[in-house]
Amino acid sequence: MRVERWQGYALALTAAALWATLGLFYRALANYGLPAITIVFCRAVVAAAALFAVLGWRQPASLRLTHRDGLFFAAFGLFGVAAFYVVYIHAIDLTGMGMAAVLMYTAPVWVTLLSAPLFGERLTRVKVAAVVLAAGGCALVGRVYDPSSVRVNLPGILAGLGAGLTYGLYTLFSKVAQRRHNPWVTLAYALGAGALFMLPFQPLSELARALTHPAILLWLLALGLVPTLVSGVAFNAALRRAPASNVSIIATLEPAIAALLGWAFLGERLAGPQILGMGLVLAAVKMTHDQ
Repeated sequence: MRVERWQGYALALTAAALWATLGLFYRALANYGLPAITIVFCRAVVAAAALFAVLGWRQPASLRLTHRDGLFFAAFGLFGVAAFYVVYIHAIDLTGMGMAAVLMYTAPVWVTLLSAPLFGERLTRVKVAAVVLAAGGCALVGRVYDPSSVRVNLPGILAGLGAGLTYGLYTLFSKVAQRRHNPWVTLAYALGAGALFMLPFQPLSELARALTHPAILLWLLALGLVPTLVSGVAFNAALRRAPASNVSIIATLEPAIAALLGWAFLGERLAGPQILGMGLVLAAVKMTHDQ
């Protein structure tokens, strides 16, 4: 049992590391002028299409759903994928990347609080302290101490908190789904449903440009297959092996890893408070491992 839990922690870390590369992909695609709503839609479509193709070939029976399953995945796609992707985009636009990331990583608070009644996970003082440390660390990594990187306004804060809630719902939906489905099927239907809900908001001219521009198409395929598909399956597999609250706290390593990638590959400055924030997140993860 302990070995299985450690496997779950390793998978959660893998997911966080891959999600941390999202900024590199978004920045590259933004250089082509592709709207953010189109980027996240294509991200979901590519990953879902790849999963359905593989599952239809290798495990067609696993794709069969009951009516109840269909309703569940519709709710998952709407609240855990489409709503999360869209409100997070707006939070970035309204408050800046740093503040949006900090607000999004209120997700472990929601997951920890709701996992107790939903899954019977223990709400210990150590776990609460780990959530607080992780949130504080993410705040420092996101440079909330720098007024030039933060735009504080009510719509932006509400959007950021909404991103945190919907990200938390993504985790909880995934945990529930895997009582009946494997990580691949769970991700395929969640992303597929999410993409359907985002479809009406797509500018058709931009979709056509994305499909006919080789460089854009290549970036979108890489985005959908690596930090979306592989990380999503790793995260779902982690939820099968470890408590949802623990996995959610480990995922807060994402902004710390993203900051390191920005420093290593984009020449971004890494300030002292950010390094301190990384240390706080690592401390939170260590406390989680010991639980």
